[in-house]
Amino acid sequence: MTASAESRPFIPIRIAVVTVSDTRNSQTDKSGDTLAERIETAGHHLADRQIVKDDVRAIRALMRKWLKRTDIDAVISTGGTGLTGRDVTVEAMRALFEKEIEGFGVAFHMISFEKIGVSTVQSRATAGVANGKYIFCLPGSPGACRDGWDGILKSQLDYRHLPCNFVEIMPRLAEHLHRRKG
Repeated sequence: MTASAESRPFIPIRIAVVTVSDTRNSQTDKSGDTLAERIETAGHHLADRQIVKDDVRAIRALMRKWLKRTDIDAVISTGGTGLTGRDVTVEAMRALFEKEIEGFGVAFHMISFEKIGVSTVQSRATAGVANGKYIFCLPGSPGACRDGWDGILKSQLDYRHLPCNFVEIMPRLAEHLHRRKG
């Protein structure tokens, strides 16, 4: 961190984690554990944590509830970003996005390529903005969650990170919603 970044205060945000899986439960959810531990170690608040089946309706139902909550600033999902018929997280989430953050997937693939090579093409990691909140969709392995958090989210969800970060623009994510009302 640069000297000017160190003078900025840390601003904790409230992050919810959802594991999308037909097979994981609270005892076997290593990816959710990985994200929860990293969120709290970084100084953020774990606002909620759920496991939901690989089902578009179930994912969207949970997300619609979370998108209405004022105590959640961002959501990180793990799982369901692959290519099989059961991998539906991307389809469920993209329908909710008002804006997609294309660079998130690009950055994730760059980081992943260094570790697993061309196998990274089998991931559809993505991110977007909905109702003034960030949604980040990571693959379902603990390693992919570490890569996504350590390589992208830890910095981008830290207000002190320069030259820019996701936190500093959070107050402006829902500007279009306010214009519609006025």
